[in-house]
Amino acid sequence: MQQIATIIGANAYYDGSRVFTWLADMCGLSVDLVNFLITQFLALILASAFRSYLHPSKVSASTRHAIGLVIGLFFGYFCFGQQAIHIAGLPAACYVVIRTQNPQIVQRMVMVVALFYLSCIHLHRQYYDYGSYSLDITGPLMIITQKVTSLAFSIHDGFTREMKDLTQSQQQHAIRKLPSALEFFSYTLHFQGLMAGPLVFYKDYIDFIEGCHIMKQTSAHAKYDIEKKIVHEPSPVKAVVKKVIASLVCALIFVKFATIYPIKTMKDDGFIESAGFFYSLWYMMLATTAVRFKYYFAWLMADAICNNSGLGFNGYDERDGVTPRWDMLSNIQVLEFEFGTNFRNCINAWNAGTNRWLRMVVFERVPKRYGTVLTFSLSALWHGFYPGYYLTFATGALIVVAARIARKLFRAPFQRTASSRALYDVLTCLVTRVFMGYATFPFVLLEFKASLRMYLNVFMCLHLVALITVFILSKYVPRGERNAAVAGGSRSKVKTGATGTPEDASVHTNRRPEEIPNRGLKSAGMVSVEGGDHDNGHGVRFRGVENGRRNDSAPGSQQPVRYVVDPFCLTTTINGNHKKTDDFLSEEDNNNSATNTVRSSTVANGKASSLKPACERIKEKLEQETRNIEEFIDKTVTGFVELKDDLMRMPDETNGGLYIPRKPNGAMLLGVGANGTGDGHTGSSGNSGTGSSNAFLKKEIDALNAAVQQANVLPAVLSNGHAK
Repeated sequence: MQQIATIIGANAYYDGSRVFTWLADMCGLSVDLVNFLITQFLALILASAFRSYLHPSKVSASTRHAIGLVIGLFFGYFCFGQQAIHIAGLPAACYVVIRTQNPQIVQRMVMVVALFYLSCIHLHRQYYDYGSYSLDITGPLMIITQKVTSLAFSIHDGFTREMKDLTQSQQQHAIRKLPSALEFFSYTLHFQGLMAGPLVFYKDYIDFIEGCHIMKQTSAHAKYDIEKKIVHEPSPVKAVVKKVIASLVCALIFVKFATIYPIKTMKDDGFIESAGFFYSLWYMMLATTAVRFKYYFAWLMADAICNNSGLGFNGYDERDGVTPRWDMLSNIQVLEFEFGTNFRNCINAWNAGTNRWLRMVVFERVPKRYGTVLTFSLSALWHGFYPGYYLTFATGALIVVAARIARKLFRAPFQRTASSRALYDVLTCLVTRVFMGYATFPFVLLEFKASLRMYLNVFMCLHLVALITVFILSKYVPRGERNAAVAGGSRSKVKTGATGTPEDASVHTNRRPEEIPNRGLKSAGMVSVEGGDHDNGHGVRFRGVENGRRNDSAPGSQQPVRYVVDPFCLTTTINGNHKKTDDFLSEEDNNNSATNTVRSSTVANGKASSLKPACERIKEKLEQETRNIEEFIDKTVTGFVELKDDLMRMPDETNGGLYIPRKPNGAMLLGVGANGTGDGHTGSSGNSGTGSSNAFLKKEIDALNAAVQQANVLPAVLSNGHAK
């Protein structure tokens, strides 16, 4: 069997440790891959010790920061040797910028410095080690770039912008205190995510180090009232075992198929001359599939390492409220990607951490007409400068547009029976696999000439299919079918873009958000629509020129519903609340065969338009009254507690005692004074009436103590017998 070392391209450029060369020769692997495996399995073991012996209830946050940083630096030097200076150099340069630059521009400065540094390393490797597949320093640097830039944008949001101007995601990640050097370098170089990620945002990492992430996620997701229960820290063992087993299976699949379908074979002249049309397509699909399983192994193992240290807890399952979820940092959904029935579903499941980063630093912050272009441009620059990357991005964009048109043309006839829908699912899954291999093999082949020769060997067939679909078959898409679903509705008003041209003149406002057609998403990937006559004031808003900011509605006006859709289909923001985009995708984009229940409003004799606003007004009135009552009770209880605290702090001596002076007309005044007089009031001496008043006040204080003890029941996080 051909050795993996000769397939993935091990060479002398690698500068990591060669202590385990004997083990690499024994296993038939390259030494860089053996070092990577050793560090990841060692990190998995150390992560368990980190969670148990360095728990926040046992050691300080500084200790956890320092130990995580030291282990990360050791792993970096072991795997990359002298090149490890770059994993410290890039964050050091960015930290100087963060500490010295104005928060108004710090995010741009950090972005420029980080990308420039990363680009120099990309070019250096591309010049000295062109086309190699060995482990190198650019992998960790790409993750560090994501961390430092997202941190800089969070600092910018926290220091320079008002909360009302931020989206919900930006509010959650905004930072109002500059990190110390220890916190910063621990965040960028901690051993759990140094080698293969995943990306964790700064506030989530600090919450994990300080031990408040369990309570934070529990209070955000649990269905029960945690303030009346003891909250136990969930164990990640089950999730870790499942992810480790899955990663090992992916590694075995990679080793097996990478020897049968090595990606480098497509560069050979003999293969190009001997391979026929169908075998070339088959080889593209199998070779890229084998390479994907290498990424699956790395991402699943990295996720398991983070979970085993306690990082990645994401609340509890919404279905039962008790099953812990450990998917906050998950980068990949293997089954969803491999069995996806269209490109969009596959993109949703692939490299989710990078998609979250791109959405945070670019897509939510630029004008909508530039959002998609700038997002993909940053993604390409971040990956490097190999021509294969750009061939894949261009081909993938064309195929996505063509697939959207093809679904509108061919999906409807297959939706009549259950068997035809199942057949449609199978066909679209197979077609997606072929198109996926065709579009992505340049990404792993890297070279432009070799990729172009391979495309010409199959006559650019799928490019031609996509172009024919976009420019010819698109003319046969029935336009009127989009508005036939709802009868009696009116056309929507057209909101023009920055250039003054209509974005979409035929979007029906009475349709569900997920039924809104994608025709208006051609250039910028978004469309902006305002409600018509029958929308009851609820406009549908795909993020516009205000860059995702919230607009304050006029007093008494009904605030429109806003849908913020990102180009990578990860989440959709509705009035600041994030939901999975799959809930708002068009029917053909979201599920090819499922019979969706259309929850459209019934318009009969014009009655429905008046019922919904009345119900909403009644609901809003009840909610407002409930809030008023809660505020009144809260203020009352707070006043009692403050009174009790003041009374308990008073000394028992007579000269500092409490007394109740009486006015000449018999009215009683309560006063406290050091000399027995009461705050500007004239009365009897401090000893008069002390016996009777003290007994009464003692009863009141005891009652207040009992009430406060029941009200101030704080939840506790228990771990290993320790309470925090």
